[in-house]
Amino acid sequence: MADGQASRRRLLDAARDEFAERGIAGARVDRIAATAKVNKQQLYAWFGSKAGLFDAVWEESVREIVDVVPLTGEDLPGYAARLYDAYLDRPFLVRLSTWARLERTPTGDLFPHHGDHHAVKLKSIADAQDAGIVDPAYHPQDVQSLVIAMSMAWAPASSTITAAPEDSGAEHTRRKKALRAAVDGAFRPAP
Repeated sequence: MADGQASRRRLLDAARDEFAERGIAGARVDRIAATAKVNKQQLYAWFGSKAGLFDAVWEESVREIVDVVPLTGEDLPGYAARLYDAYLDRPFLVRLSTWARLERTPTGDLFPHHGDHHAVKLKSIADAQDAGIVDPAYHPQDVQSLVIAMSMAWAPASSTITAAPEDSGAEHTRRKKALRAAVDGAFRPAP
């Protein structure tokens, strides 16, 4: 990796951690630059502003969650369990989403510029509905939103219990079993 690319990568990683921990308003460019060992002028040359840096981090994080956990309409319970694991492995994804919702997009679609990934996921759910796997009584977008919300029951934004990597394997297994059963029960077509 060239020096410029390595510096840019360090900057994005440092910014991701800073934004995830402190939000957009609380993040400090000086701290990000110092952690990344990149001067602030280079940060501004690449991203224009703190907001531009957040946008780059946010864009990369959205792509990461979409790539790490593809939605398949035929296996919504498995999708929910894979999201649980992704939130456990990458808690910054939920924290960044929470900050983006609080500080940037208080209502409406949190991912308005990612229509392609939405369209593919919604089509997968609609196809599963057509195949009799998912209850057709629900709009595909509502199914997706509800499954994601259910998968976040133990995520860093949880209002009850947040899972941690050091929790026992039995706890993680129990939670994912409950999550799979809840998603399956919620969206399986009535006999």
